[in-house]
Amino acid sequence: MIPTVLTLSGVDPSGGAGVFADLKAFSALGAYGAGVVVALTAQNTRGVTGVHRVPAEFVTLQIDTLFEDVRVDAAKVGMLADAELVTTVARGLKRHGVKRLVVDPVMVAKSGHHLLQPDAVEALRTELLPLAELVTPNLPEAGVLLNGPEPRTLEEMRQAARSLCKLGPRYVLLKGGHLEASESVDIFDDGMTQTELHAARIATRNTHGTGCTLSAAIAALLPQRPSTLASVRDAKAYL
Repeated sequence: MIPTVLTLSGVDPSGGAGVFADLKAFSALGAYGAGVVVALTAQNTRGVTGVHRVPAEFVTLQIDTLFEDVRVDAAKVGMLADAELVTTVARGLKRHGVKRLVVDPVMVAKSGHHLLQPDAVEALRTELLPLAELVTPNLPEAGVLLNGPEPRTLEEMRQAARSLCKLGPRYVLLKGGHLEASESVDIFDDGMTQTELHAARIATRNTHGTGCTLSAAIAALLPQRPSTLASVRDAKAYL
């Protein structure tokens, strides 16, 4: 049976990030994609020039109407602009019993544009992360979530990953792409053991939307692989 996977995120007109990118990743990995739009953006591969949030009551209507009719096997959450939207999405997913949830805590675009308001960080910590099977922060996002400095070494990554586990997600994938090294090393943490995932660093400027695509790929594979770690490994290879 083909799994149905839901993305709840913003729209990027360039198709490189957000809902459009997620749907392409779902399809490429054998899942049927559905989407709830929480924000519209004006952006391209070089930057974001504007964000227009969808009213929370309409996000709720999208979620409830979808779940009345469509089976959802897994979901991922991407860009959420403010605390009200974080709370709205968290309550909607909890109301409909979504168990396989990937949370990509999108906070700052690679261009430097802030996509998450400061008041939303606490809501993300307390309302959304405890619902997550997996959270996929990069190093700057990990620093914000932990209210501390950005990890800058592999040892600091290990410590941060374990601290992120204590916020409630079942698993953490801490992405090490911001470290300066010949390899890109991610840390997968289940709260008891840690696994290092190594990949050669690719010299390219075409990095727009890579975090969106990775988290979408993991969500697409969760119903199709024997474990969360297997889903993460195959999604990383796909990316």
